[in-house]
Amino acid sequence: MITLYPYEELGNADHGWLNAHYHFSFSDYQNDNRRGFGVLKVINDDIIKAGTGFDTHPHRDMEIITYVRQGAITHKDSKGNEGKTKAGDVQVMSAGTGIFHSEYNLEDTDTNLYQIWIEPKELGVEPSWSAKEFPKEPVSDKLKLLVSGNKNDDALFINQDAKIYAGTLTKDTIINHNLEQQAYLLVSQGTIEIDNQKLAKGDGAEITELNTVSIKALDNAEILLIEIPKK
Repeated sequence: MITLYPYEELGNADHGWLNAHYHFSFSDYQNDNRRGFGVLKVINDDIIKAGTGFDTHPHRDMEIITYVRQGAITHKDSKGNEGKTKAGDVQVMSAGTGIFHSEYNLEDTDTNLYQIWIEPKELGVEPSWSAKEFPKEPVSDKLKLLVSGNKNDDALFINQDAKIYAGTLTKDTIINHNLEQQAYLLVSQGTIEIDNQKLAKGDGAEITELNTVSIKALDNAEILLIEIPKK
């Protein structure tokens, strides 16, 4: 089963420096029908103005993944971690027992990113942060694994049995992806068709009760696929 969530129907808050679209309830946007998807609790599609960002603030017992779509974000935290994550790359932070961090767009142009929160498998772990660059060339047969709860995978590790895949697809490329769990699909760029349903830039879709999905790029596109436990 595939349930679509068009970009224009997402929650929205425009603060001037930050224009955020919410796939699930967050901050002042509260929707009883959108309280998360399994252990996936937050997907915010953020546009952060140049020279602005999130001041230092705390997190605890949450896996926070940032996928940068355009521009770059600069991270600094109370554990001494610092780094810049650029378009197409990913950073992950296990908040664990507690951590303070800030994130700023220090670039000359707007930064567009997905901020993803996933409940951890284990509470009270030691906080950590890491980031990784990934190849940018288009995929032809399978999506790239960016984030995983399996330390043996060539991906950023998170404290949960989840996997996050991504891929840039040229027009008419078809990817058949085998699902291990329910999934949430995001379209970062372009237009795709998934099992005969069309999604455009900014749209999301919940995928349940399926073992395989066929994803076709109707034009040049970029997608993110989050496989997630129910609980």
